[in-house]
Amino acid sequence: QKLAGDSGADKAVEAAKAAVRQQTTKDDAWILLGRAWVRKARESNDPGFYLNADACAAVVLERNPEHALALDLRGLVLLDGHKFAEAHELAMKILARRPDDPMAWGTASDALLEMGRYDEATEAAQRMVDLKPNLPSYSRASHLQWLRGDVASAKQTVRAALDAGRDAKRDPEPGAWVLVQAAMIFWHEGDFEGAEAGFDKALERIADYASANVGKGRVAIARGDHRRAAELFERAWKVSPLVETSWLLGDARAAAGDVKGAEEAYARVQSDGRTTDPRTLSMFLSTKNKDAPSALRLAREEYATRRDILTEDALAWALYRSGKLDDAKASILRARRLGTPDARSVYHEGAIRIAAGETKKGRELVARALAMNPAFDATAVKEAEALLRESSAAR
Repeated sequence: QKLAGDSGADKAVEAAKAAVRQQTTKDDAWILLGRAWVRKARESNDPGFYLNADACAAVVLERNPEHALALDLRGLVLLDGHKFAEAHELAMKILARRPDDPMAWGTASDALLEMGRYDEATEAAQRMVDLKPNLPSYSRASHLQWLRGDVASAKQTVRAALDAGRDAKRDPEPGAWVLVQAAMIFWHEGDFEGAEAGFDKALERIADYASANVGKGRVAIARGDHRRAAELFERAWKVSPLVETSWLLGDARAAAGDVKGAEEAYARVQSDGRTTDPRTLSMFLSTKNKDAPSALRLAREEYATRRDILTEDALAWALYRSGKLDDAKASILRARRLGTPDARSVYHEGAIRIAAGETKKGRELVARALAMNPAFDATAVKEAEALLRESSAAR
């Protein structure tokens, strides 16, 4: 991967490369270069730069296979490549020798979270906080608190992450990411004004920060400004062409009356999703009620290695669309086991329960989802409203 700009990450990479050229046998220089590549990958949302980081780790590990910092770096690469079991195994190897390594505890927590092992992920995140109470450790703890439905603690902890944040001028991306994380807590509550304030603060740190523009696009859709939403999603997609961003762009264009533009965006969801993000493609197909067999196949393939609640939710919705109601109910109950305040998954449970004959409980859940966040998904919101009307008429 080659650099294409003069951002802070680019300058950090160039400085680290210069240091390596001057001292090619010094392990620390290679580690710093690898970390600079990780920073570049995060700022650009381009996972290809992780390959460069791994190459730096490989140089060090060839000389010293037990080098802790190089192993930590490789752990980040494994996480990015969705090799969660391998990342966890590596983190445990590091911690067996260095139980006070906060980065290894962070890698372990991230891997365990993706594998759906939330109690262990929480314990690992707490060890990281105890060892090094800083932005990376607090942000992990906050996310896990939110997943468990403890919104008040999640907000308090994410504030601690921001207070403990790194130098915004030298390395702005971690702080910008946590601001987006905080803003999404407000988004899920339906507090669109509070959410937008957080997204705007992230954009003050990094102009055209893709995830912040995606957040602002969500807010614009909630306010009915679909043309503005489409502009924001398109800007974000040009910086970071994620599958979910294409999906949102398609929804915004469709609502704005741009049928051709919407079709183009949805086509990218399907073409890119098959190679880069099968879980999101599965959820897209199920949400749009298209190609249920493919949605189910994609969800099951992802579930083989990734058993977090998001994957479980995608599987449950694909099972529902395929008419496998018993399996869908079992799956959505697993997806909802933490009480995560996510309106989409709450709606899914409600719809599945209605289909399974539990009309009263299902209606309560569908109504709760709409009350939580009346703009949680353009397609699903309309479907939820129709489902309430239909189930009421059927009583």
